[in-house]
Amino acid sequence: MKKSGSLLFQIIPAVLCLSLIPAPAFAADPLPLRYSSADTIWVLLGAALVFFMQPGFAMCETGLTRAKNAGNIVMKNVMDFALGTPVFWIIGFGLMFGADINGIIGSPDFFATHFTVAEDAGYPAMAFLIFQTVFCATAATIVSGSMAERTKFSSYCIYSILISLIIYPVSGHWIWGGGWLAQMGFHDFAGSTAVHMVGGVCACIGAWLLGPRIGKYNEDGTVNAIPGHSLPLATLGVFILWFAWFGFNGCSTVSMTGDEAIQSAAHIFVTTNMSAAVATCTVMFLTWIRYGKPDVSMTLNGALAGLVAITAGCDLVTVPGAFAIGLIAGIVVVYSIEFIDQKLKIDDPVGAVSVHGVCGALGTVFTGLLSKQDGWLYCGDPHFFIVQLTGVIAVIVYVAIAAGIVFKSIKATIGLRVTAKEEIAGLDFEEHGLTSAYADFMPAPEHMPAATEDSTTVANRMPRLFSQTNPASRPATPDGHAYSLVTIITSKERFLSLKTALENIGITGMTVTEVHGYGLQKGHTEMYRGASVASRLLPKIRLDIVVSAIPPRTIIDIAKKVLYTGKYGDGKIFISTVDNVVKIRTGEEGFDALQDYPL
Repeated sequence: MKKSGSLLFQIIPAVLCLSLIPAPAFAADPLPLRYSSADTIWVLLGAALVFFMQPGFAMCETGLTRAKNAGNIVMKNVMDFALGTPVFWIIGFGLMFGADINGIIGSPDFFATHFTVAEDAGYPAMAFLIFQTVFCATAATIVSGSMAERTKFSSYCIYSILISLIIYPVSGHWIWGGGWLAQMGFHDFAGSTAVHMVGGVCACIGAWLLGPRIGKYNEDGTVNAIPGHSLPLATLGVFILWFAWFGFNGCSTVSMTGDEAIQSAAHIFVTTNMSAAVATCTVMFLTWIRYGKPDVSMTLNGALAGLVAITAGCDLVTVPGAFAIGLIAGIVVVYSIEFIDQKLKIDDPVGAVSVHGVCGALGTVFTGLLSKQDGWLYCGDPHFFIVQLTGVIAVIVYVAIAAGIVFKSIKATIGLRVTAKEEIAGLDFEEHGLTSAYADFMPAPEHMPAATEDSTTVANRMPRLFSQTNPASRPATPDGHAYSLVTIITSKERFLSLKTALENIGITGMTVTEVHGYGLQKGHTEMYRGASVASRLLPKIRLDIVVSAIPPRTIIDIAKKVLYTGKYGDGKIFISTVDNVVKIRTGEEGFDALQDYPL
């Protein structure tokens, strides 16, 4: 206790020292007013919308991974923003937007003290700082999904700090801070390359160095699909991202003053939405053709692929151009996910490498083809296309090297990956002490889906073997109070009918568990993200009943009448003997503890 108190007294003065740092120059911008209310509100609205992408990524990544890691996923997404905000303010922002040094990096501007906006900017520097901070956090959080379910939380936090500190700011300076790519005429309006491809390349390097999740690949190299635990959560995440992308792209105009700015923002909203919608439709139809059914999770990736691809040129391409970019992105993302997963053997649970890395590069390059101003297909001059291609290649090389150094350094010191035991148990428990991210979430039996036939009608057909209210009518206990455990496994849909029927013959207690399994039918075959799911487990209900006075044969007969359809999935009944029954509250044992009937 004394040691922790001493540490606290060391930390408090350090924090207080931060408060004594001179206020940034832009905090004392002189009056009279030089800013536009419309422009400032537009930039701040964009910052809020881009920040809202964080829960979008969190829900999407959580839904596409397993429930035992849900808490870990959302924790990483929270910390991406929380860790990235101060380090980007302290160092990263200056490296990205400080005075240019040889086209490579901005001059350090610790705590963004000396930054000022351009004379014609309609917003204060503080608005620009928060706007760029949320963009930085977006690049960092992309990596979370690809490294999901097997990464040490401490190692991930270190990576998250370093991407916001130096990896993202350096390439960002090349593109948006006046660096060498900007001087060449490289165009990335809202970050297909600067944000998404940077995150996608980091994700690729991280997932490759980590290795696949346990059970992902067989010894012969074939793929085992590992489905995510909640497609509704993933879908919610994609809708949030789609909505927030209007701020990501549209508000990157950083102006709503004048007709030209207004028309530009409206045009960007339309091209952004068009590309996303077309890519979504493309993936749906393509997977329908390839897999026999439209793949839900892949279609969700299609929406994100269209959004990422249009981000670079949303201001320059026409609406038909956005349609074309969405169409191509939808095709490319499917084959890219399959190639990375099945050929390169890089385990990317959410498809982030393909969505953000591949489609980010694709959209940037296609801006050089489809720009209505100087695109190769419009003006016949390949110069702009070559600049775009050069920029993409340069950023890929830089980020791959930088991320490789970061991840290998972490791997060689504290380690990147959790142990096999921890991975199997789930990172929620091993890294955060959570038994489950969904504590007490199992639906109560009373809220299970109702049977197709009214349960009361079925129960009324069952014979009443004895009176529930007359103890004297209870049948004699066979074999001197022998106890039997009757276990019934059946489908959820028939639970209520069975429960009512069993209550009508005097069963007053049962244990009900939601389980998953398969019998001779081996579940059913299904495709998930281009790979077959081995022995798909089907949801079932398991009832455990211990009886003595009621013969097990009576329960068997009742269950068979209620559950029989003659088709696979009717269920099974298991009978086993029980040595004794103990009631903890009273200490009673044997028949008195069991009490098959109400007294």
